[in-house]
Amino acid sequence: MSASTGRREFLLTAAVTGAGLALSKRLPAASAKSVLVFTKSSGFEHDVVKRVDGKPSLVDDAVTALGDKHGFHVGVTKDGRIFDDKQFHSYSAVVFFTTGDLTTLGTDGKPPMSPEGKEKLLDAIHKGMGFVGVHAASDTFHPQPDPKDLSNRYIAHGDQQDPYLKILGGEFIIHGSTPRLQDTNLIVNDPKFPGLEGVTSPVKFNDEWYSLKDFATDMHVILTLDTHGMTGAPYQRPPYPATWARMHGKGRVFYTAIGDRPDNWKNELFLNLLGGGIRWAIGDANANVETNLKEAAPGYAEIPPKQSAAK
Repeated sequence: MSASTGRREFLLTAAVTGAGLALSKRLPAASAKSVLVFTKSSGFEHDVVKRVDGKPSLVDDAVTALGDKHGFHVGVTKDGRIFDDKQFHSYSAVVFFTTGDLTTLGTDGKPPMSPEGKEKLLDAIHKGMGFVGVHAASDTFHPQPDPKDLSNRYIAHGDQQDPYLKILGGEFIIHGSTPRLQDTNLIVNDPKFPGLEGVTSPVKFNDEWYSLKDFATDMHVILTLDTHGMTGAPYQRPPYPATWARMHGKGRVFYTAIGDRPDNWKNELFLNLLGGGIRWAIGDANANVETNLKEAAPGYAEIPPKQSAAK
């Protein structure tokens, strides 16, 4: 694709969806698959998705670099109107690093997703669009009400769970606050998953660890968080999934809880894992994603003791 062609595409998109959308500067061939990175924060805005002085965020740059490496086109936006635009359906997969109810203006002030846009997203995934959720994607579309004491988060919602979270496969409850970041071991349940080739289990890793629940029982667990020795009420529970893949209709869904620490967006292990998840989601890599939840994390359904809210 020529630079002039890419520029025309950007101008057309900007006219429809506003200045929140920017396409990667170096575009692969026209036949390459496309990935949309969506980073609207209706709730807490993480440092890794902030754009300072108009510059791309860490997430924008990292996924664009993965696209350059693996040969897929990358578009990035915080503008929720993209899901009502026909261009949305040209993407092979969407990557979410988001928070809150995205149908509201919220923290970052970027245009929200319409309720119809949310339905279009869910329908597109069911029909075959890939979905990649990173870290705070599980802190998105919590069942309402979502009070400050987070009491509703400690309930297993089951069939009453928000349909977005049903597709994702799990919901964020809370994370530790003292300390917020800590080392733990990640148990590698599937060393053959794309991007994990050659990685031996366990892997010591430092991040802000989400305590999660309402796991989709048909998921394929890739990494399990080993809670033994961890500090804080959120981790007073058996080991539970931290990275997984599952099918939703024809759509390939991948999620990893890693991604809070800015340093980790330059970490080879994390970037290889994320790149593998994206490549699998767009159909450029294959994996065996048969259900293994009960074998990988037999205590997955246990909900930790309630503690005060932490964001």
